[in-house]
Amino acid sequence: MELLKGYWKQRGFLLLLLGGWAVVFAVVFSLYDLPGEAVGYAVLLGSAGTALMAVVDFLLWRRRWRTLKAMESHVTLGLEDLPEPWGPIEAAYQELLEILYRDRQALVSRGDQRRREMVEYYTLWAHQIKTPIAAMHLLLQGDDTERGRELSAELFKIEQYVEMVLQYLRLGSETTDYLIREVPLEQVVRQAVRKYAQLFIHSRVSLDLQPISLQVLTDEKWLGFVVEQVLSNAVKYARGGAVRIFARGDTLVVQDNGIGIAPEDLPRVFENGYTGCNGRTDKRSTGIGLYLCRQICDRLGHRISVVSQVGKGTEIRIELGREALEVE
Repeated sequence: MELLKGYWKQRGFLLLLLGGWAVVFAVVFSLYDLPGEAVGYAVLLGSAGTALMAVVDFLLWRRRWRTLKAMESHVTLGLEDLPEPWGPIEAAYQELLEILYRDRQALVSRGDQRRREMVEYYTLWAHQIKTPIAAMHLLLQGDDTERGRELSAELFKIEQYVEMVLQYLRLGSETTDYLIREVPLEQVVRQAVRKYAQLFIHSRVSLDLQPISLQVLTDEKWLGFVVEQVLSNAVKYARGGAVRIFARGDTLVVQDNGIGIAPEDLPRVFENGYTGCNGRTDKRSTGIGLYLCRQICDRLGHRISVVSQVGKGTEIRIELGREALEVE
């Protein structure tokens, strides 16, 4: 029905024009007192010819419409499948399309080139910055003073921000090295906890790590990064409180009794760059960590969600689904 409406909108005036001429001929014939049979016969022939022409024209129009609809899925790859134009107007439209297509291809090419250059630069920067970070770690190893411990904690944060940059760049790469296999979840969690042990101590946050007897089908490195980001947020906002880690069925749960998240911020905490009320309080917040966690979990076939109350704490749930993955 929609197709017929579209055809009528484009061709209807021609059919009405033909019908109008048939009426004119009928009136002229009647004015000359021609026999009614002759008038009826002329009208019948004209109507039959008009109907036949309309059917043929509609079938050709529908075939062209289907050709154009079929191109929707691959029109960005090229315009070679465009049908031959009917007249100079359609030819002019197709020329405009080709100009826009070439311009778009040039923009995409320039954009890809700029992105490659940016990725190469930041990848080089992230690797080069690791050298002075490692040197500062060596310099601080023998400094067991309060100031030395504070400097070590801040240096650890710098190291994690650099790692976040690298993961962000890798996430957008077409050659991301996923290795899906069965791994013990407790092993992944304990590695993240050991890495953040110094931050727990410096922030005076207690940890309650429950036994986790769960085998997970995932990529150990990328899931470890997600757990690290969740732990980082938990320690940051617990502020001298406590963090509890346990498994609930196939779900890893990380709880803290910190400041919580405002209700209006909850639907947007996984958006890129969104910091919310807590981010406006903590000017150093980037809003990137949870965004990366959502992107990684989506690619691994997992699901991450958050439940929180202001002043009572936050609970991050990582549902470790298996249906979208295969063991290698």
